Amino acid sequence: MTQHSPFSPARRKLVQAGLALGAGAGLGLPQGVLAEGTRNTDKVRVGWGPGGLPLIARERGEFEKNLAAKGIKVEWVGPFPNHAPSLQAVVGGSADFGFWGSTTPALAAIIAGSPLVFAQFNVYSPRSTAIIVKKTSGINSVKDLVGRKVAVNRSGLGEFLLVAALEKHGVDRAKVEFVYLNPPDAAPAFGQGKVDAWSMWTPGVDIARSQYDAKDIFFEGTDLDFLIDYSSLVTQRRFAVDNSALVRAVIDAYRIEGKWVDQHAAEAEAFAQKTGKYSNAVRDHLIGYRRQNKFYEADDKAFLGQFQRAADWLAERRILPKRVNVADYSVRV
Repeated sequence: MTQHSPFSPARRKLVQAGLALGAGAGLGLPQGVLAEGTRNTDKVRVGWGPGGLPLIARERGEFEKNLAAKGIKVEWVGPFPNHAPSLQAVVGGSADFGFWGSTTPALAAIIAGSPLVFAQFNVYSPRSTAIIVKKTSGINSVKDLVGRKVAVNRSGLGEFLLVAALEKHGVDRAKVEFVYLNPPDAAPAFGQGKVDAWSMWTPGVDIARSQYDAKDIFFEGTDLDFLIDYSSLVTQRRFAVDNSALVRAVIDAYRIEGKWVDQHAAEAEAFAQKTGKYSNAVRDHLIGYRRQNKFYEADDKAFLGQFQRAADWLAERRILPKRVNVADYSVRV
């Protein structure tokens, strides 16, 4: 496997921003302690991306109406291609919330010194992140990745799924080249044959599977032994302390949105298709998942136990640079 610096340019920016803000942005505040019912702003800046709850909330408009009824104006910030740049926006002060992104890059940012906390968690099912290859590649299993290049996003779903797949099938990581690319760069690299495989999530993986006549060699929903990564709503600790009532209102509005998605798969995927501009075949495939959302409060002990197991697994495999106590960075409002 190619040797890399532990920090990509994007992560270095995140580290620098986190260290610069750390002393004055709430890192020294008591863990998990928030003032009750605080609110010091009537506007909330919410990150969004090409899929998931924020996209549907932005397109549907009910999220904004629910918050407007509480005197809160919503400003959408984005779109972000994946979670790392949305975290940079939160750390840098241009957004109050990231989108419902992966917990893994959020943990990497926290370890690097960023003053971030988890305000809410979501587990959607079925999970559909996958490692795909072109049908003409001659690759038919995870073991066939030896000597091959695989595109992944650093410290995110793509990287951890590849690590888990190699481990499950007894393949030495050193024999596979990890190519760290964000989705906008990974898609053409895969299409042009610059990488042999791509570990990616919905809808990107579904679009690529259709566009490039690709197939799965490892599918999270059926091949992963236990859940390693979760969706998370992230903000700065200081913002959560100063605006706990507003944070609660955002969480509640997202829970309403999640319940709507659970009950309206076709309509939800139509919103996503409008932005993603992909084919009806991909849309129908995504509708077929009939995805369900389950939310967890940031102080849910059973959930935090599972999350800690996942974080430890990531640290043991060097996807995260060291261990972290996830409860210290999960705040209930």
